Amino acid sequence: MSEKSSMLPSRFIFYVMLICMFLLVLSSIFLVQFSSHSFIPRSVLELIIVNNSSFYFTPNFKKEQIILPTLPSEDLKFQTLKPRESDWKVSDSSEKGMSVGKQVNVVCDPTKALLKVFMYDLPPEFHFGLLGWKGSVNQTWPEVDNPSRVPRYPGGLNLQHSIEYWLTLDLLSSNTKKHGQPCTAVRVRNSSQADIIFVPFFSSLSYNRHSKIQGEGQVSVNKMLQDRLVIFLKGRKEWKRSGGKNHLIVAHHPNSLLDARSKLASAMLVLADFGRYPVELANIKKDIIAPYRHLVATIPRGESPSYGERSTLVYFQGAIYRKDGGVIRQELYYLLKDEKDVHFTFGSIGGNGVNQASQGMSMSKFCLNIAGDTPSSNRLFDAIVSHCVPVIISDEIELPFEDVLDYSEFSVFVRAADAVKKGYLLNLLHSIKREEWTKMWERLKEITNHFEYQYPSQPGDAVNMIWQEVARKISSMQFNSHRKNRYNRSQLLVKSN
Repeated sequence: MSEKSSMLPSRFIFYVMLICMFLLVLSSIFLVQFSSHSFIPRSVLELIIVNNSSFYFTPNFKKEQIILPTLPSEDLKFQTLKPRESDWKVSDSSEKGMSVGKQVNVVCDPTKALLKVFMYDLPPEFHFGLLGWKGSVNQTWPEVDNPSRVPRYPGGLNLQHSIEYWLTLDLLSSNTKKHGQPCTAVRVRNSSQADIIFVPFFSSLSYNRHSKIQGEGQVSVNKMLQDRLVIFLKGRKEWKRSGGKNHLIVAHHPNSLLDARSKLASAMLVLADFGRYPVELANIKKDIIAPYRHLVATIPRGESPSYGERSTLVYFQGAIYRKDGGVIRQELYYLLKDEKDVHFTFGSIGGNGVNQASQGMSMSKFCLNIAGDTPSSNRLFDAIVSHCVPVIISDEIELPFEDVLDYSEFSVFVRAADAVKKGYLLNLLHSIKREEWTKMWERLKEITNHFEYQYPSQPGDAVNMIWQEVARKISSMQFNSHRKNRYNRSQLLVKSN
């Protein structure tokens, strides 16, 4: 009896220890699963999770970014350059856990992304097929894991309206492991889970390359594709559910989607400006203004000529005789062409035009951005990446990302009526002293990365900024919708009773 009584405490202690260990393991799992409510700092929990999974951090990892050459006669080619320190600037909430100089090699988690995007699997003739790409049987998309296999986009003026190309590539690669890319927009497979539905139609390229009727055909390829797109979208449950309001369509070239735009106007459009759209089809309340892809070379931040090194006061080179609002160009030409320290000449992309413009802008203090056939042009973005202070003379212009960027910090705005007054423009620019100009120049160097299109995309670049703009637009539209519904539901309840 004494032996049994002596064994009892030992067994009791053993069982108590076993239960304690089980509760400890269970509580650890509970804390990891519900880290937002735990007493352990979230950063510590994330470190525990990362260190016990296939995720890894690489300190001081030297990423490679993909950029484009500026030679207009060649198709887009990929090159790799070492990044500038500013390229690490984090610009969205999904990246806040990353330190400068550190990267995560992970697949984006849709639940943590700023924007969940459903993309239609349109046949290749709507997108990469327009680039001459031909996949295998039943292959809709090219392989994008290796940038060398990505179909090239045509160079020259085609390139300035290539926005849908970059957005599509970004979505295709959003479900693969990447170095340093932002998880701003992530592709989801179920449309009911999406914040926005993306339509991957290369509408600008379709217009530029296929808007003319070929041979004995009665309809151009561009119009045929638009007609087919309308039929496809109108027949989709996703379009019917919202009337197209939750769809995102890129129509950056002012003549793209010319035949289909009135039928698809309920969608959120990505445009260069509103110059050729009636207000009921496109407006700033529902649509996105995206920057042109610049054609001149980007000046590295540390190599940008300063005030004293820029010998030309005012620079403009481009088409002078334009229609509509662009007639102001010829008025300014006759006012300024013979003035000292002013370069105002006709120019085109042909020959050595881009290289001449690149050199001229980089050696000028101010670069004119004058309205042409439409309120906007890629000249503004050429000036920005040249760190040449833009002088914007376009009363109807809408600017990309203006809800988060104050253009007056790095640009000069002049009303068209004032610009054509003799002596007004030059007197204004001469009155801007070195110190004030230098402040704008420094700001230009800070924001240049927001206007870079590249694949893979990087935090704060043009692709990333557009997705953020879409997210803000969705939020604004939901806010307005909810305000309108304040009393609708109560009125319906009264009627039903």
